[in-house]
This record gives sequence, C-alpha cells and structure tokens, in this order.
Amino acid sequence: MRCPFCKEDDSRVVDSRTIDDGVAIRRRRECAACGRRFTTAETSVLFVVKRSGVTEPFSRTKVASGVRKACQGRPVSDDDLALLAQQVEDTVRSTGSAEIPSMEIGLAILGPLRQLDEVAYLRFASVYRSFDQLEDFEAEIALLRAEGEPTGQEPDARATGGQPSTTSHHQ
Repeated sequence: MRCPFCKEDDSRVVDSRTIDDGVAIRRRRECAACGRRFTTAETSVLFVVKRSGVTEPFSRTKVASGVRKACQGRPVSDDDLALLAQQVEDTVRSTGSAEIPSMEIGLAILGPLRQLDEVAYLRFASVYRSFDQLEDFEAEIALLRAEGEPTGQEPDARATGGQPSTTSHHQ
C-alpha cells in the first residue's frame, strides 16, 4: 500500500478490524519511510455479468431502483427497498463467486419481493420472465394462490369462504 504522504510503497499494518457488519476491513497502517499513519478500508468486489457479456460492479442502489418501478403505487417504503437490496446482496455474496450473472440477481430479487408485496412481485416477474400472454399471468397467480401466504400466516376468512374455522379437539 502506497503512503499518501510520501508515496513510499512500504507500510506495515498496525491494527485491523471489521466494519460494516463484517463486509469490510479497516486497517491502520504506518509508513516505513516517513513514519506517518494512515487508514485504509478493504472490501470484496462483486461483479454482475450482463447478458451482453459486459461486467459491472454490483449496486444495491440499482437493485432498489429496478424494484422501485414494480412497487409504484404500492405501500412499500424506501427503507423496505433498501432492506430488500441488502437481502439480495447477501444472497448473491453467499454463493462465494466474484462474478454473478444478471439472471441470478433477478432470481435473488423474486423471493424477498414476494415477501414484501405480491402485486409488486407479479409486476417484476412479468417483466423479468417476459410474460407475453394473459395465460402467463394466470399461471403465476395460480401458483401464488397454491403456495398460499408467503409469511406462513393462517388463512383469513376469504380463504375459508367467510366462515370461521371450527376445529374441535377430542380427548
């Protein structure tokens, strides 16, 4: 690491600690030539490989802005989108790969988006999966209904025909 003061290439690490929830490492360094101290931060770089073959750095901001379009008019806050983008980043980083195909980014978005808002999920999925017929939407809606509530909650009165559930317990 080059010293920012004297431009010498030789420095030693005096202290290291993780920052940003373990995503980065902060290092305190001392220059071997001038003795001055400076701080560096190291992060791992994650690249997205687009369909065209071009690579670009992963961006949570880009994930959030892409999902924001699907969430227009829905009760989804900027904080919700930031959390979703963080979940997507965590998912793709957990693969251990330094380069992720853009298709995998889209797949990583679908799960958390469905948990957040099913209408926004359907909008995003329709673009991501290139729905071009009414049957594509119908099939996806049928799949959503068949899988039930994504949060694992009990079905509401609509699912039981408006009648309360009557479960008796015999001993």
